[in-house]
Amino acid sequence: MSEEIFRPVSYSRTTISELMIPAYANFGGKIHGGLLLSLMDKVAYACASKHCSGYCVTVNIEGVEFLQPVEVGEMVTMFASVNYVGNTSILVGIRVIAENFHTGVVKHTNTSYFTMVHKGDDNKPKKVPALVLESREDARRFLEAIKRKELRKTYQHELDNAKTSLEVDTEINKLTKERCKIDFK
Repeated sequence: MSEEIFRPVSYSRTTISELMIPAYANFGGKIHGGLLLSLMDKVAYACASKHCSGYCVTVNIEGVEFLQPVEVGEMVTMFASVNYVGNTSILVGIRVIAENFHTGVVKHTNTSYFTMVHKGDDNKPKKVPALVLESREDARRFLEAIKRKELRKTYQHELDNAKTSLEVDTEINKLTKERCKIDFK
């Protein structure tokens, strides 16, 4: 049996910056959210793959809420770090900021969490190195990830129960206060 491998959080911490050009804008003139998601996926992959020294795939994205728009001409910087490791999965936390060089304004646009799974040459999940927590902040993030995992399981269980027990005929009165019209054929 091989000895457990440990890697510190600082080992795989990754930062990517990119200038937002007009080609990245959506129809409203703001940077397209899909482009930002793609960049976040890229930095999550780089961070997780470095920690594992191997190939990783995205299996879940949590916390994608665009708090502020990103404008053409701003520099977007994504800071990624491994917040938690399981047996074959890694939770990468990503903080996204946008900087306007003309005004000097730096704004936090979102924080998201990407769950990545390490894959071996056989394309099966592979064990990830354990994590060395180098600061109280690293420990807080690890503990927060455990709590997030617990809450996600509880939420998923409750949602599954709600879906299976939902009866349209007994719940339909809730729709009277909503912005919809019932027109069953």
